[in-house]
Amino acid sequence: MPSLPDFNDAVLKHARKDFPLLQAGMTVQAALEKIRREGVAERVIYFYAVDGEGRLVGVLPTRRLLTSSLHEQVDQIMIRRVIALPNSATVLEACEFFVLYKFLAFPVVDQERRVVGMIDVSLFAEELLAAGDEQPHADEIFEAVGFRLAQIRGASPWRVFRYRFPWLLVTVAAGTACAILAGAFETTLSSSLVITFFLTMVLGLNESVSMQSMAVTIQALRSTKVDRAWFLQALTRELANAALLGSATGMIVAVVVWLWKNDPIAAFCVGSTVAISLVTAAVFGLSVPSLLHRLKLDPKIAAGPVALGLTDLAALGFYFTIASIVLK
Repeated sequence: MPSLPDFNDAVLKHARKDFPLLQAGMTVQAALEKIRREGVAERVIYFYAVDGEGRLVGVLPTRRLLTSSLHEQVDQIMIRRVIALPNSATVLEACEFFVLYKFLAFPVVDQERRVVGMIDVSLFAEELLAAGDEQPHADEIFEAVGFRLAQIRGASPWRVFRYRFPWLLVTVAAGTACAILAGAFETTLSSSLVITFFLTMVLGLNESVSMQSMAVTIQALRSTKVDRAWFLQALTRELANAALLGSATGMIVAVVVWLWKNDPIAAFCVGSTVAISLVTAAVFGLSVPSLLHRLKLDPKIAAGPVALGLTDLAALGFYFTIASIVLK
Protein backbone atom coordinates (compact mmCIF):
# COMPACT_ATOMS: atom_id res chain seq x y z
CA MET A 1 0.00 0.00 0.00
CA PRO A 2 1.53 3.38 -1.00
CA SER A 3 2.32 5.67 1.88
CA LEU A 4 1.82 9.39 2.16
CA PRO A 5 4.81 11.68 1.60
CA ASP A 6 6.42 13.65 4.37
CA PHE A 7 4.32 16.81 4.79
CA ASN A 8 7.48 18.86 5.34
CA ASP A 9 8.98 17.81 1.99
CA ALA A 10 9.33 20.40 -0.77
CA VAL A 11 6.41 19.95 -3.16
CA LEU A 12 8.79 20.10 -6.12
CA LYS A 13 10.29 16.80 -4.94
CA HIS A 14 6.96 15.08 -5.73
CA ALA A 15 5.92 17.15 -8.76
CA ARG A 16 5.43 15.44 -12.11
CA LYS A 17 7.16 16.68 -15.21
CA ASP A 18 5.78 14.22 -17.77
CA PHE A 19 3.18 16.51 -19.34
CA PRO A 20 3.22 18.82 -22.38
CA LEU A 21 2.92 22.58 -22.08
CA LEU A 22 0.77 24.29 -24.72
CA GLN A 23 1.62 27.61 -26.33
CA ALA A 24 -1.23 30.09 -25.82
CA GLY A 25 -1.09 31.17 -29.47
CA MET A 26 -1.33 27.70 -31.04
CA THR A 27 -4.55 26.25 -32.42
CA VAL A 28 -6.46 23.39 -30.86
CA GLN A 29 -5.35 21.15 -33.74
CA ALA A 30 -1.69 22.00 -33.11
CA ALA A 31 -2.18 21.44 -29.39
CA LEU A 32 -3.67 17.98 -29.93
CA GLU A 33 -0.84 17.08 -32.30
CA LYS A 34 1.72 18.15 -29.69
CA ILE A 35 -0.03 16.08 -27.01
CA ARG A 36 -0.02 13.00 -29.26
CA ARG A 37 3.61 13.57 -30.16
CA GLU A 38 4.92 14.10 -26.62
CA GLY A 39 2.47 11.79 -24.88
CA VAL A 40 0.81 12.14 -21.48
CA ALA A 41 0.89 10.17 -18.26
CA GLU A 42 -2.16 8.75 -16.53
CA ARG A 43 -4.85 10.95 -14.97
CA VAL A 44 -4.01 14.18 -16.81
CA ILE A 45 -7.02 16.42 -16.21
CA TYR A 46 -5.69 19.87 -17.07
CA PHE A 47 -3.29 21.20 -19.67
CA TYR A 48 -1.41 24.40 -18.96
CA ALA A 49 -0.79 27.20 -21.47
CA VAL A 50 2.37 29.33 -21.48
CA ASP A 51 3.48 32.42 -23.36
CA GLY A 52 6.54 32.81 -25.56
CA GLU A 53 8.81 33.04 -22.50
CA GLY A 54 7.37 29.94 -20.86
CA ARG A 55 5.33 31.78 -18.22
CA LEU A 56 2.00 30.34 -17.11
CA VAL A 57 -0.93 32.24 -18.65
CA GLY A 58 -3.87 29.81 -18.57
CA VAL A 59 -5.29 26.38 -17.86
CA LEU A 60 -7.24 24.22 -20.28
CA PRO A 61 -9.45 21.40 -18.95
CA THR A 62 -9.22 18.28 -21.08
CA ARG A 63 -12.95 18.30 -21.84
CA ARG A 64 -12.83 21.84 -23.18
CA LEU A 65 -9.82 21.01 -25.35
CA LEU A 66 -11.48 17.93 -26.88
CA THR A 67 -14.81 19.64 -27.60
CA SER A 68 -13.49 22.88 -29.13
CA SER A 69 -13.12 23.62 -32.82
CA LEU A 70 -9.76 22.61 -34.29
CA HIS A 71 -9.24 26.11 -35.64
CA GLU A 72 -9.73 27.94 -32.35
CA GLN A 73 -6.66 29.16 -30.54
CA VAL A 74 -5.74 27.95 -27.09
CA ASP A 75 -5.84 31.47 -25.64
CA GLN A 76 -9.46 31.82 -26.81
CA ILE A 77 -10.71 28.83 -24.85
CA MET A 78 -8.34 28.63 -21.89
CA ILE A 79 -9.16 29.82 -18.37
CA ARG A 80 -6.89 32.75 -17.60
CA ARG A 81 -7.25 32.74 -13.82
CA VAL A 82 -4.86 29.99 -12.75
CA ILE A 83 -4.09 29.06 -9.15
CA ALA A 84 -0.53 27.80 -8.96
CA LEU A 85 1.77 26.51 -6.24
CA PRO A 86 5.14 28.23 -5.79
CA ASN A 87 8.12 25.91 -6.08
CA SER A 88 9.05 26.85 -2.49
CA ALA A 89 5.80 25.33 -1.13
CA THR A 90 5.78 22.26 1.10
CA VAL A 91 3.64 19.16 0.69
CA LEU A 92 1.51 20.38 3.60
CA GLU A 93 0.79 23.65 1.80
CA ALA A 94 -0.08 21.71 -1.36
CA CYS A 95 -2.48 19.60 0.68
CA GLU A 96 -4.15 22.77 1.96
CA PHE A 97 -4.57 23.98 -1.63
CA PHE A 98 -6.38 20.78 -2.61
CA VAL A 99 -8.77 20.99 0.34
CA LEU A 100 -9.44 24.71 -0.13
CA TYR A 101 -9.81 24.94 -3.93
CA LYS A 102 -10.88 21.35 -4.74
CA PHE A 103 -8.95 21.14 -8.01
CA LEU A 104 -7.48 17.77 -9.00
CA ALA A 105 -4.08 19.19 -9.94
CA PHE A 106 -2.01 22.37 -9.61
CA PRO A 107 0.92 23.65 -11.65
CA VAL A 108 4.12 24.40 -9.76
CA VAL A 109 5.81 27.64 -10.84
CA ASP A 110 9.07 29.44 -10.10
CA GLN A 111 9.50 33.11 -9.15
CA GLU A 112 9.01 34.20 -12.77
CA ARG A 113 5.86 32.04 -13.06
CA ARG A 114 7.46 29.50 -15.38
CA VAL A 115 5.97 26.04 -15.01
CA VAL A 116 8.44 23.64 -13.40
CA GLY A 117 6.09 20.78 -12.58
CA MET A 118 2.58 19.65 -11.69
CA ILE A 119 1.26 18.18 -8.46
CA ASP A 120 -1.60 15.67 -8.59
CA VAL A 121 -4.16 15.00 -5.86
CA SER A 122 -3.37 11.30 -6.16
CA LEU A 123 -0.18 12.02 -4.21
CA PHE A 124 -2.40 12.31 -1.12
CA ALA A 125 -5.07 9.79 -2.04
CA GLU A 126 -3.28 6.70 -3.34
CA GLU A 127 -5.18 4.47 -0.92
CA LEU A 128 -8.50 5.62 -2.34
CA LEU A 129 -7.36 5.45 -5.95
CA ALA A 130 -5.88 2.00 -5.55
CA ALA A 131 -8.65 0.39 -3.49
CA GLY A 132 -11.34 -1.51 -5.31
CA ASP A 133 -12.41 -1.41 -8.94
CA GLU A 134 -14.50 1.75 -8.73
CA GLN A 135 -12.90 5.19 -8.89
CA PRO A 136 -13.85 7.37 -5.94
CA HIS A 137 -15.77 10.59 -6.38
CA ALA A 138 -13.79 13.80 -6.12
CA ASP A 139 -15.60 14.70 -2.89
CA GLU A 140 -14.38 11.47 -1.28
CA ILE A 141 -10.79 12.27 -2.23
CA PHE A 142 -10.96 15.78 -0.80
CA GLU A 143 -12.64 14.54 2.37
CA ALA A 144 -9.78 12.07 2.82
CA VAL A 145 -7.18 14.75 2.23
CA GLY A 146 -9.02 17.09 4.58
CA PHE A 147 -9.12 14.44 7.28
CA ARG A 148 -5.36 13.93 7.09
CA LEU A 149 -4.86 17.67 7.09
CA ALA A 150 -6.97 17.95 10.25
CA GLN A 151 -4.79 15.32 11.90
CA ILE A 152 -1.55 17.16 11.27
CA ARG A 153 -3.10 20.52 12.06
CA GLY A 154 -3.45 19.33 15.65
CA ALA A 155 0.32 19.68 16.04
CA SER A 156 0.38 23.25 14.66
CA PRO A 157 -1.77 25.70 16.65
CA TRP A 158 -0.30 28.64 14.77
CA ARG A 159 -1.63 27.29 11.45
CA VAL A 160 -5.10 26.87 12.96
CA PHE A 161 -4.97 30.41 14.32
CA ARG A 162 -3.79 31.86 11.01
CA TYR A 163 -6.54 30.03 9.12
CA ARG A 164 -9.48 30.80 11.44
CA PHE A 165 -8.72 34.09 13.17
CA PRO A 166 -9.35 36.40 10.16
CA TRP A 167 -12.92 35.14 9.95
CA LEU A 168 -13.48 35.77 13.66
CA LEU A 169 -12.55 39.39 12.99
CA VAL A 170 -15.66 39.49 10.80
CA THR A 171 -17.72 38.69 13.90
CA VAL A 172 -15.94 41.45 15.83
CA ALA A 173 -16.64 43.93 13.03
CA ALA A 174 -20.29 42.89 12.79
CA GLY A 175 -20.75 43.17 16.56
CA THR A 176 -19.25 46.64 16.53
CA ALA A 177 -21.54 47.67 13.68
CA CYS A 178 -24.56 46.33 15.60
CA ALA A 179 -23.55 48.34 18.67
CA ILE A 180 -23.22 51.51 16.60
CA LEU A 181 -26.61 50.83 15.01
CA ALA A 182 -28.23 50.35 18.41
CA GLY A 183 -26.67 53.60 19.61
CA ALA A 184 -28.26 55.45 16.70
CA PHE A 185 -31.68 54.33 17.99
CA GLU A 186 -31.00 55.01 21.68
CA THR A 187 -34.06 57.26 21.99
CA THR A 188 -36.33 54.57 20.53
CA LEU A 189 -34.97 51.93 22.91
CA SER A 190 -35.36 54.15 25.97
CA SER A 191 -38.96 54.98 25.08
CA SER A 192 -40.13 51.35 25.15
CA LEU A 193 -38.63 48.72 27.46
CA VAL A 194 -40.71 46.02 25.74
CA ILE A 195 -38.63 46.51 22.57
CA THR A 196 -35.48 45.93 24.61
CA PHE A 197 -36.90 42.82 26.30
CA PHE A 198 -37.41 41.03 22.97
CA LEU A 199 -34.18 42.11 21.29
CA THR A 200 -32.43 38.86 22.23
CA MET A 201 -35.33 36.78 20.91
CA VAL A 202 -35.31 38.57 17.55
CA LEU A 203 -31.57 38.01 17.10
CA GLY A 204 -31.76 34.42 18.30
CA LEU A 205 -34.55 33.49 15.89
CA ASN A 206 -32.70 35.07 12.97
CA GLU A 207 -29.43 33.32 13.75
CA SER A 208 -31.23 29.98 14.12
CA VAL A 209 -32.87 30.27 10.69
CA SER A 210 -29.64 31.48 9.10
CA MET A 211 -27.69 28.54 10.59
CA GLN A 212 -30.32 26.08 9.35
CA SER A 213 -30.14 27.50 5.83
CA MET A 214 -26.33 27.45 5.92
CA ALA A 215 -26.24 23.82 7.04
CA VAL A 216 -28.54 22.73 4.21
CA THR A 217 -26.65 24.82 1.65
CA ILE A 218 -23.17 23.63 2.64
CA GLN A 219 -24.38 20.04 2.47
CA ALA A 220 -25.78 20.66 -1.04
CA LEU A 221 -22.58 22.37 -2.22
CA ARG A 222 -20.63 19.15 -1.71
CA SER A 223 -22.29 17.64 -4.77
CA THR A 224 -23.73 20.62 -6.67
CA LYS A 225 -22.25 22.98 -9.21
CA VAL A 226 -23.07 26.56 -8.24
CA ASP A 227 -24.55 28.33 -11.25
CA ARG A 228 -27.36 30.81 -11.87
CA ALA A 229 -30.03 28.15 -12.47
CA TRP A 230 -29.21 26.26 -9.27
CA PHE A 231 -29.03 29.43 -7.18
CA LEU A 232 -32.35 30.81 -8.45
CA GLN A 233 -34.07 27.48 -7.81
CA ALA A 234 -32.59 27.23 -4.32
CA LEU A 235 -33.43 30.89 -3.58
CA THR A 236 -37.07 30.42 -4.64
CA ARG A 237 -37.39 27.37 -2.40
CA GLU A 238 -35.69 29.10 0.52
CA LEU A 239 -37.85 32.22 0.20
CA ALA A 240 -41.01 30.12 0.28
CA ASN A 241 -39.84 28.22 3.36
CA ALA A 242 -38.69 31.40 5.12
CA ALA A 243 -41.97 33.19 4.39
CA LEU A 244 -43.93 30.40 6.09
CA LEU A 245 -41.51 30.25 9.02
CA GLY A 246 -41.49 34.02 9.42
CA SER A 247 -45.27 34.38 9.25
CA ALA A 248 -45.95 31.62 11.77
CA THR A 249 -43.19 32.65 14.18
CA GLY A 250 -44.04 36.35 13.90
CA MET A 251 -47.69 35.76 14.78
CA ILE A 252 -46.78 33.62 17.79
CA VAL A 253 -44.30 36.20 19.10
CA ALA A 254 -46.82 39.03 18.54
CA VAL A 255 -49.46 37.15 20.55
CA VAL A 256 -46.96 36.55 23.37
CA VAL A 257 -46.06 40.26 23.54
CA TRP A 258 -49.71 41.31 23.43
CA LEU A 259 -50.81 38.90 26.15
CA TRP A 260 -47.84 39.66 28.41
CA LYS A 261 -47.69 43.45 28.13
CA ASN A 262 -51.10 44.27 26.63
CA ASP A 263 -49.31 46.49 24.14
CA PRO A 264 -50.60 45.99 20.56
CA ILE A 265 -48.10 48.47 19.08
CA ALA A 266 -45.11 46.66 20.58
CA ALA A 267 -46.66 43.33 19.53
CA PHE A 268 -46.91 44.56 15.93
CA CYS A 269 -43.34 45.87 16.03
CA VAL A 270 -41.80 42.65 17.33
CA GLY A 271 -43.99 40.30 15.28
CA SER A 272 -43.51 42.11 11.97
CA THR A 273 -39.76 42.34 12.52
CA VAL A 274 -39.55 38.59 13.11
CA ALA A 275 -41.63 37.86 10.00
CA ILE A 276 -39.53 40.09 7.71
CA SER A 277 -36.09 39.44 9.12
CA LEU A 278 -36.41 35.65 9.04
CA VAL A 279 -36.73 35.89 5.27
CA THR A 280 -33.49 37.87 5.00
CA ALA A 281 -31.81 35.48 7.42
CA ALA A 282 -32.64 32.55 5.14
CA VAL A 283 -31.38 34.45 2.10
CA PHE A 284 -28.05 35.18 3.80
CA GLY A 285 -27.82 31.56 4.95
CA LEU A 286 -28.10 30.45 1.32
CA SER A 287 -26.21 33.25 -0.44
CA VAL A 288 -23.08 33.60 1.70
CA PRO A 289 -21.86 29.96 1.53
CA SER A 290 -22.80 29.81 -2.16
CA LEU A 291 -20.73 32.91 -2.89
CA LEU A 292 -17.79 31.69 -0.82
CA HIS A 293 -17.89 28.34 -2.61
CA ARG A 294 -17.94 30.14 -5.93
CA LEU A 295 -14.89 32.17 -4.87
CA LYS A 296 -13.07 28.96 -3.87
CA LEU A 297 -13.15 29.84 -0.17
CA ASP A 298 -14.07 27.36 2.53
CA PRO A 299 -17.77 27.93 3.43
CA LYS A 300 -17.54 25.69 6.50
CA ILE A 301 -15.13 28.13 8.18
CA ALA A 302 -16.09 31.47 6.68
CA ALA A 303 -19.86 31.28 6.13
CA GLY A 304 -20.83 31.35 9.82
CA PRO A 305 -19.19 34.64 10.84
CA VAL A 306 -20.12 36.41 7.59
CA ALA A 307 -23.72 35.21 7.34
CA LEU A 308 -24.52 35.68 11.03
CA GLY A 309 -22.98 39.16 11.04
CA LEU A 310 -25.09 40.22 8.06
CA THR A 311 -28.16 38.57 9.58
CA ASP A 312 -27.80 40.43 12.87
CA LEU A 313 -27.30 43.76 11.11
CA ALA A 314 -30.37 43.24 8.92
CA ALA A 315 -32.53 42.12 11.86
CA LEU A 316 -31.54 45.11 14.00
CA GLY A 317 -32.07 47.47 11.08
CA PHE A 318 -35.61 46.20 10.56
CA TYR A 319 -36.34 46.09 14.28
CA PHE A 320 -35.22 49.62 15.11
CA THR A 321 -36.66 51.17 11.94
CA ILE A 322 -40.11 49.67 12.49
CA ALA A 323 -40.01 50.57 16.18
CA SER A 324 -39.01 54.18 15.46
CA ILE A 325 -41.92 54.50 13.03
CA VAL A 326 -44.75 52.88 15.04
CA LEU A 327 -43.72 54.25 18.43
CA LYS A 328 -43.75 57.90 17.37
